[in-house]
Amino acid sequence: MILEVAMLNVKAGLSADFEKAFIEAQKIISSMEGYISHQLQKCIEEKNKYILLVNWETLEAHTDGFRQSAEYQDWKRLLHHFYDPFPTVEHFSQVEDWKA
Repeated sequence: MILEVAMLNVKAGLSADFEKAFIEAQKIISSMEGYISHQLQKCIEEKNKYILLVNWETLEAHTDGFRQSAEYQDWKRLLHHFYDPFPTVEHFSQVEDWKA
């Protein structure tokens, strides 16, 4: 499993509109092949900052499957105009299976 981490800085005054648009956009991402789950978290200290965490089966499910899809164009249309600067997106894999 791969964890996509995107730091989202939403333009001042647009947080409510962003959250409303994300309700629609999450339907797109959750329908993609290789998608597992996601979370959108709002920063407590900085009111216009969010973090998006998406679990994918593979890196390619995100980079090739989602980002190269027609659905990604709808995702962009719904969300990309809210960001300043454009988000940094990184991918992580679990180091090992930690067991207590």
